[in-house]
Amino acid sequence: MNELARLPGIGRKTALRLALHLIRQDVQNVESFSQAIMKMRNDIKRCTICHNISDNEICDICANHKRDHSLVCVVQDIRDVMAIENTGQYNGVYHVLGGIISPMEGIGPEDLTFESLILKASEGQIKEIILALPTTIEGDTTNYYLSRRLIGNPVLLSTIARGIAIGDDIEYADEITLGRSIVNRIPFSNK
Repeated sequence: MNELARLPGIGRKTALRLALHLIRQDVQNVESFSQAIMKMRNDIKRCTICHNISDNEICDICANHKRDHSLVCVVQDIRDVMAIENTGQYNGVYHVLGGIISPMEGIGPEDLTFESLILKASEGQIKEIILALPTTIEGDTTNYYLSRRLIGNPVLLSTIARGIAIGDDIEYADEITLGRSIVNRIPFSNK
C-alpha cells in the first residue's frame, strides 16, 4: 500500500483499494502486471531526435516520412504530445523539452533539451517552431528563453492560440486569458 501511495494522484485510500484488489487476483495476473511494469521501465527509450518516449531509438512520429519534419511543436513532456496527437489536427513533429524553466524547482535551461533543437534550427532543417508550453510564468519564461536563443535563425516562431475555451462563460475567465482573447481575436465569418 505504501508503494502504491507514492504514485501521483494516488492517495492512501486508493492505494489500499488497489492493494486489496491485487491480493484478490490470481498469482499469474499479479506476476504479469509486475512484469509489464518492469518491462516498461527497462525497455522504454528516449527518441534520439525529439526526446519523446519510444520502444525504438527513433519514435514512430519522427520515423514517419508522411509528417512535415520542417514543422516542430515544442512541448513540455510526453503528455502534451499525446494531447496534441489526440486532436488529429497536427501533422508536424515534436521536440520534448523534458520540463520548463523553473528556478523555484531548480530547473534551468541546462536541464532541458534546448541544444538539439537550436542546432536543427541553425542547420536550416526547420521552417517553423510552434511553442506549445503551459500558459504559466514558467512556460512564458521558457518561451522567451527559446525565442532569444533562436535569434538569427531563419525560423518562423509561433505559439498556440490562447483564449476562452468553448463552453466557458466569460465572467469566469481570468483577466489574462480574457485579455489575450480580445487582443488575439480572429475575424468572424458566417460562411
